[in-house]
Amino acid sequence: MGASVGNAVESHEPARPAGGARMKLRLLGPMKLEREGSPLALPSSRKVRALLAQLALAPAPLSRSQLCELLWDVPDDPRGELRWCLSKLRSVVDEPERKRVISEGDSVRLDLADAFVDAIEIARATGLGLEKQSTERLRELAALLLAGELLEGSEVDSSPAFSAWLTAQRRRLRGCHAALLEHLVTRVPDDEALALAEQWITLAPFDRRAHASLLAALARHGRIGEAEDHLATIVRRFEDEGLDATPLREAWRELREQPDAPARPRSAPWTTATGMTATVTAELATPAGAMEHARRDPARATTRRASIAVMPFVDRGAPTSRPTSPEAASRSAADALAHSLVHDVITRLAQLRSLFVIAQGTVFALHERGIGPEEAARMLDVDYAVGGSVRRSGARIVVEVELSETRSARIVWAESFDSPADDTLVVLEEIGNRIVASIASEVEAAERSRAMLRPPNSLDAWEAHHRGLWHMYRFNPGDNAQAQHYFERAVQLDPTFSRAHAGLSFTHFQSAFQGWGPRESATLAAFEAAGQSLMADDRDPAAHWAMGRALWLHGRQDPSVTELEQAIDLSPNFALGHY
Repeated sequence: MGASVGNAVESHEPARPAGGARMKLRLLGPMKLEREGSPLALPSSRKVRALLAQLALAPAPLSRSQLCELLWDVPDDPRGELRWCLSKLRSVVDEPERKRVISEGDSVRLDLADAFVDAIEIARATGLGLEKQSTERLRELAALLLAGELLEGSEVDSSPAFSAWLTAQRRRLRGCHAALLEHLVTRVPDDEALALAEQWITLAPFDRRAHASLLAALARHGRIGEAEDHLATIVRRFEDEGLDATPLREAWRELREQPDAPARPRSAPWTTATGMTATVTAELATPAGAMEHARRDPARATTRRASIAVMPFVDRGAPTSRPTSPEAASRSAADALAHSLVHDVITRLAQLRSLFVIAQGTVFALHERGIGPEEAARMLDVDYAVGGSVRRSGARIVVEVELSETRSARIVWAESFDSPADDTLVVLEEIGNRIVASIASEVEAAERSRAMLRPPNSLDAWEAHHRGLWHMYRFNPGDNAQAQHYFERAVQLDPTFSRAHAGLSFTHFQSAFQGWGPRESATLAAFEAAGQSLMADDRDPAAHWAMGRALWLHGRQDPSVTELEQAIDLSPNFALGHY
């Protein structure tokens, strides 16, 4: 187990000014290398250029076997060819008193401590948070991305593994570019915002937020006719692709109906994964306003959930033609395993009931059209995307998984798992369990952190629930009281939110169990809140978990165990139920 070879680079180091770097490596567009302002001639070999890019972007040293698997498709002498490529690379990047290609035992790394690498700057800014970058910094990053695709003209057609890696990296950078434009378009003057929205649409033609931003920019310019022509065109394109264009019509209607809209609204109307539209207005800034808004529009009363799309994993070693050899057949088996694993992950995540999970048929249809996780997540307007790959490494199967935030393009979690190639059940059961547990945990942590950054009086039911969770897990009387306050607010905003009722039940359980309040009244309150949770959703494992704990407080051990077993039966990956 370890970091994936294909993971994007993430760094928390400060940005390195391009002008102050001793060496500059441009990977976006045609590859270029400079030392102290003077261009260096790159080797003509595409394998050497691919090796340079792979080492530059790797978050950790790579083993020679990893590099051989990535760059050569069954060569006669992979180690010999790798040594030749490394010697060519050293002749370009090493200096008399500074070796940059570092071999340590069986691993190889590239020392770029004093270098500027455009793709690394993009990854670094994304990892730190695009919202934390200055407007000028976002402009600089956007300019870097306009240079072109990663490694243009340096593709290695004879290596399926490298081609898969390069495709994934390019898709990730396009996702970063779209996220960057989304942040930048809200900060710049109207004329610039209009041009950026058009760039965004070119990059992500089925991203509804991009079209909403363009419509808003046109409306601010008073170009209503152009906006309506654009809407009519894009609605036809969406319908031709089998996509729902209703949210776009709703977004435009809300824009047209806003009285005395400010010249620079805080955000354009946007759509959720469930197809609902929302606009940041003063009416929704308070709980009372939100409740009144929900009363007038019952369709919006349902609590939103964090949404996620789990895209089919790719077979990194997939052959370019129909398999005709035993080795190629094993690769097809890996592809079948990848599909089975994704089906299992989607099913288990849906059983948790805490996430809005896009159906398998939808994600597989997008995958068959060659749409990657980042673009699919924007098309589906979900909060998180999961992508991954499966490859055969000798007698083992290696599964690599990444969880990313759609709007920030930040990689939230990445991991690599390996298992014996002949033990399919272990891959599906053990690795599937670990993937689901990690995704659920990381999404919940991200949502809690986001809720903690929101002004308390602007929280919706989902955010209030997660703010309550943040306090609940601190396990002290003061935070337990705060958690109770936020759970009460969540159920007030949405009485059908079963998880909020379950959380409220647990705060009362803690009061009774820890002696932080009168045991009898706290026990009764825990039982009543658990009952409300079950009434809201009796398929939610958290509801049965809460009832099991409440029954235990009542001294009813047998029905308590029954409820806790029911929680696990409903969702075998519900960790609290096992605890």
